[in-house]
Amino acid sequence: MIDDYTRKEIDKISYNILKESKSFDVFPTPVDKILNYSNFALDNKIDLENIDHSFFDTFKEKLFDPSKKALLHALSKVQGFFYREEKIIYIDTNLDKNLGKKNFVKLHEIGHGVLSWQDEIILALDNNETLSEEYEEQFEAEANYFASVTLFQHDRFIEDCDNYGLGLGAVMALRKKYGSSVHSAFRNYVLQSKNRCCLLVLNHPVNANGFTNILTTRNLFYSPSFLTDIGNLKLPNEFGFKWKFVEDFKFKRNFHEKGNISLVTEHGEELKAGYHYFNSTYNSFVFIFPKGEKKYSKTKIILN
Repeated sequence: MIDDYTRKEIDKISYNILKESKSFDVFPTPVDKILNYSNFALDNKIDLENIDHSFFDTFKEKLFDPSKKALLHALSKVQGFFYREEKIIYIDTNLDKNLGKKNFVKLHEIGHGVLSWQDEIILALDNNETLSEEYEEQFEAEANYFASVTLFQHDRFIEDCDNYGLGLGAVMALRKKYGSSVHSAFRNYVLQSKNRCCLLVLNHPVNANGFTNILTTRNLFYSPSFLTDIGNLKLPNEFGFKWKFVEDFKFKRNFHEKGNISLVTEHGEELKAGYHYFNSTYNSFVFIFPKGEKKYSKTKIILN
């Protein structure tokens, strides 16, 4: 967890970088411009996912902490890392297929470099676990917060959440505007929303043939007003075929805004809700809101 003082310090550093690099109100957020301003070199031509471990031997010899040496060989599927001694950021070439995730990883590694109290970190290696915005280890959580608040340009994103309508269409438009991943845009949209809404992120079945109809919970986010007015929902960790959004997954309905569902709150009350569904191929996103929840868009959204 990040305390309020540290959060404010990160906000200040991020704001100054955006301002000094002339990146405010430039869309999508110009991550490479921020990188150049931060004076770090970038190497994004390495397939880190399949690289031979001998690649890390050079770094291993420079580290004195045995636990960190072990990490070089233990950490799987590295997507990015920051080498402070040479001021180089390495990004996995496989991220070229996912620009939103690539932008976030770049900013995460920049965060390790510009947050002065992290100077003791010589080498920061990051995979899907450390790059999750819910990861709680202090330095990684700080780098993730820096990446998020910088990518979404502080109050700019909050203002856009107020101007756009409620639901999936708004999220997809915001994702495109800021250059983020669907997951990151959805998460921040729900957490910043003044509407009563929540987001269920589901892992897909492991087997490729699709015979298993069990989707498992990856994340569940609530807007502040949802928690205040309704509270938590009673939801399982595994969802079978009786759930309508699992049917959406099974029958390859990749995108729709017409779902209806009945849920139970933590207080045992029935909640009649609508839901929007999106399959990113990596995860399924179920955006849930009470029936009758409305928000009119000040900005016209056109989805392809």
